[in-house]
Amino acid sequence: MISNLHRLVLICVFCLTGFAAFAQSGLATFEREELTIVTQDGEEHSFTVEMALDPKQQAQGLMFRREMAADAGMLFIYQPSREAVMWMQNTFLPLDMLFIKGDGRIVKIVERTVPQSTKRIPSGEAITGVLELNGGTVSRLGIKEGDRVEHASF
Repeated sequence: MISNLHRLVLICVFCLTGFAAFAQSGLATFEREELTIVTQDGEEHSFTVEMALDPKQQAQGLMFRREMAADAGMLFIYQPSREAVMWMQNTFLPLDMLFIKGDGRIVKIVERTVPQSTKRIPSGEAITGVLELNGGTVSRLGIKEGDRVEHASF
């Protein structure tokens, strides 16, 4: 015989599972493209990135992801250039965020953002793009402000 507490727990699990399935059914899809980061020392690092181009894609970003390949990322493109604010709500992976000017130059880097944080992460100036990579990628590869992102968007 199932107790009332067990019934309540089963109902909660069912509701949460159903809600998660519903929430994820409406997720945006992303096209993938290649980009390269060229350091000031001439090193090149290639990534396959998902393109966040429209408001729905940009609002979703990497939310709900539990893993991402070491050579993967997401590139947010803003046309026209503008100040941008990022956040980590519903994002389970720590990320490195690279803020990029229209000429492809990285002007700001925020490393190892805190998963699920609602803290705002501002660009601080008008930018054309933000590249999100797995947390720790910037330090592992020696990427710095002033390095360049090579992609058709820049």
